[in-house]
Amino acid sequence: MGKILYFLFLLPLSWLPMGILHLISYLLYFCLYYIIGYRKKIVLNNLSKSFPEMDSKLRKQIFKDYYLHFSDIIVEGIKNLSISEKELNKRYKVINPELVNEFYKKNKSVILCSGHINNWEWWITLQNKAIEHQAIGIGMPLSQESLGTKINERRERLGMIVTDSVNYKAAINKLEDQVYALLILGDQSPGSVKKSYWTPFLKQQTAFTFGTEMIANAYNLPVIYYSVKKVKRGFYELEFKLLTEEPLSLPYGAITEKYVSALENDILNQPSQWIWSHKRWKKEIPNDINSIKDEHKTHFNTRFRSH
Repeated sequence: MGKILYFLFLLPLSWLPMGILHLISYLLYFCLYYIIGYRKKIVLNNLSKSFPEMDSKLRKQIFKDYYLHFSDIIVEGIKNLSISEKELNKRYKVINPELVNEFYKKNKSVILCSGHINNWEWWITLQNKAIEHQAIGIGMPLSQESLGTKINERRERLGMIVTDSVNYKAAINKLEDQVYALLILGDQSPGSVKKSYWTPFLKQQTAFTFGTEMIANAYNLPVIYYSVKKVKRGFYELEFKLLTEEPLSLPYGAITEKYVSALENDILNQPSQWIWSHKRWKKEIPNDINSIKDEHKTHFNTRFRSH
């Protein structure tokens, strides 16, 4: 079923010019917002809890703007299946690639981290051409495996290596001495509350995956956050921001806190352009959260700070 959807619908649709796809996005927006009401309760609830003091009219405008942005992200994701490198470079500008490339000159691999704000699919495809490092991306598999395989093949066409949280070590080892930039989008809802890092985020106690901080300490990798700004419809600018060059010098949680702060700042600056329909806060706050935090910290310190 996944391959049929890919070859008969998604791939042919991706061949359409971006202008036509954005017209289709208006139709998609109308369907999602006015007819289907796609996850409206989730979006409203997430916005209300994240911006409890915001004027209701402004929050409603963000709510509405989100659905048009979300529709754009869907059609731009489809376009990613066939968009050329030339068009990607025209539509997705990297402001300061030298920040990352300086580490390449030092023969140093890095972690790149961000969230699902603005267009992330185009960066996944472009990363290997935009900077000097070999690109590796840790992703979450789609429920429709055959479709996910075809999408990953297209993501990899410019050299990106797509892996997952189970197999990323093998992907790194295959590179031997080649320097790499490991891409992690860290705003997904984590699988286990006990293995998560809990911290305030958008006025809510929130569980974050701890993979970025663990990998940074395990491999002693600098961590670089990147912000993506929508310049206009279908055009983006990406800017790198160094979170730490020396992860082993920082205490438990410091990298994750820096990441959460950077992500929250991006969302506050562009509130309609984060994925609000994601069930980000589906994990209930455990009653024993303080003991979970203590155990998590102890495990980290025992592994990375005890010698």
